[in-house]
Amino acid sequence: MIAAGCDRPAASDKAIVFACDGNYAPFALFAAAQIDRLAPGRDFDICLCSMEPSVPVPSLAGTGVRHCRIDTGGVFRAMKLDARRTEASYLRLALPAAFAGVYRRLLYLDADVFIQGGDFSRLLDLDLGGAAVAAVRDNSQWRTPGRRPDSFRRLGLPASVPYFNSGVLLIDTAAFGAARVLERCLAFAAEHPPERIGLDQDLVNAVLRGDWAELSPVWNWQYTWASRLTEAMEGAHVVHFIGPKKPWRHDGGELPPRFRAAYRAFFATHFPDAPIGPDGTPPHLNLTFQRRMLVKHLLASGKMAAYLGRFESDMTVLDNRRGGG
Repeated sequence: MIAAGCDRPAASDKAIVFACDGNYAPFALFAAAQIDRLAPGRDFDICLCSMEPSVPVPSLAGTGVRHCRIDTGGVFRAMKLDARRTEASYLRLALPAAFAGVYRRLLYLDADVFIQGGDFSRLLDLDLGGAAVAAVRDNSQWRTPGRRPDSFRRLGLPASVPYFNSGVLLIDTAAFGAARVLERCLAFAAEHPPERIGLDQDLVNAVLRGDWAELSPVWNWQYTWASRLTEAMEGAHVVHFIGPKKPWRHDGGELPPRFRAAYRAFFATHFPDAPIGPDGTPPHLNLTFQRRMLVKHLLASGKMAAYLGRFESDMTVLDNRRGGG
């Protein structure tokens, strides 16, 4: 039985939740602190969830983060893992069961996000039209919505099914349980070879197969060389550093220094034994990357405008559901 043990009672019926192992916990706390500053009188909880006991950081006690240990009963041990993903990568799928009867809505965030704005309370209360999950389309389909993910190709699923990035998930806990999403994911993983399914994001997309509501990309702006200039114009609420290049370790001149500076200041205060190093190559010296990035944005500008034009506001919810799995 999946259960949660937390260091303090819930103060609301909705929450922003992070789920990670100890390696990523400091970065999740960085994002949690950003949300706390953005919404000091918030009507939602912030939870840091882990499969192991987490140790609260005294200097961050004022953020009110709820530390929760999630007992999964080992249901994810057989899942596909890699050098960057542990069992904690699948923990997000267990959170609706762990918090059933406590939170009616959950907003799951990956730890590698940078919070810049947004009304998270209003987001948590959006009408999802009965969908169990709302998410942002994966950036591979922003400019080419008909692009077929590799995992769909391996599984024989059609290219017409929209595919979301699982780094930000708005979850209706009752609908998630009623649709048996976790149970279906576990069954699907047991019935298919891991090399065909892929990783955690591929699994949940293969199970839902378009049965999800679509959010504006400002809630999960996947920060790539092909999308960062548009982000500067749009002003995303949540910047998501997908892939291996993170602000706290990448020094190849491809990320704006402001991100690394923010992490450096936070770690100097709260995690001084694990400091963020100095800036590496200045972006203005990486001319090859700059030129490649500019050409990509220029060529894709029309398609990007068409994608963004689908959302009237940051609170627009699109019903793209094509039926469940």
